[in-house]
Amino acid sequence: MPLRRADRLFDILRLLRAAPGPVTAGELAEALEVTPRTIYRDMAALQGRRIPIEGAAGIGYVLRRGFDLPPLMFTEDEAEAIAVAMRLLARTGDTGLQKAADGVLSKLTLVVPDLLHGTLTSAVVYVSKAGAPVPEQRDLPSTVRHAIRGTRKMRIAYQDGEGTRTLRVIQPFAVEYYVEATLVCAWCELRNDIRHFRTDRIVAAEVLDETFAMPEAVIAEWAAAHDDR
Repeated sequence: MPLRRADRLFDILRLLRAAPGPVTAGELAEALEVTPRTIYRDMAALQGRRIPIEGAAGIGYVLRRGFDLPPLMFTEDEAEAIAVAMRLLARTGDTGLQKAADGVLSKLTLVVPDLLHGTLTSAVVYVSKAGAPVPEQRDLPSTVRHAIRGTRKMRIAYQDGEGTRTLRVIQPFAVEYYVEATLVCAWCELRNDIRHFRTDRIVAAEVLDETFAMPEAVIAEWAAAHDDR
């Protein structure tokens, strides 16, 4: 999934700051999954904003020492809350969210005062990684979340607890994370009702071009049932 430009510019600064020496446009492009041409444009934009980046195309780029982004202020409790929350994502079985959590912590270490760096990165708080199983298709939870954002239908092959497989078209509208399992909440066109599908039992999935509009009454019914659990 391509990064928004603002996120990409931030990541360029993060990579340059962490690098021991010059970083080429090709290396940055590979890390950020864009073309070198895009990196050249981004570098020009950053330099135009008076960010002290030295270097040029074909040579490599260096962020001048001493440059810092304005700090974000958190209390130690707030910093620990962030660290625990990010580590808890390892228990969801959602590798996309886990990768995003690593990115959040990496970015935060750039913009918090030095005093809080240890709070974000140390093992003062420990969170067990035991939790929901990772689905066979490791990127499935990310795929589902993208389908939800785009209100696009999905076709899935689902295997129930007894081993019976069915092919279904679903309209996904939420993901529920539990210690035991991650569930896709969707309107199932086969059953003509709301159903919950364990991600570790979805053996195949594809996002369709067809979109849907979920009735508010259906969402309200699901939310009411969810609140009663």
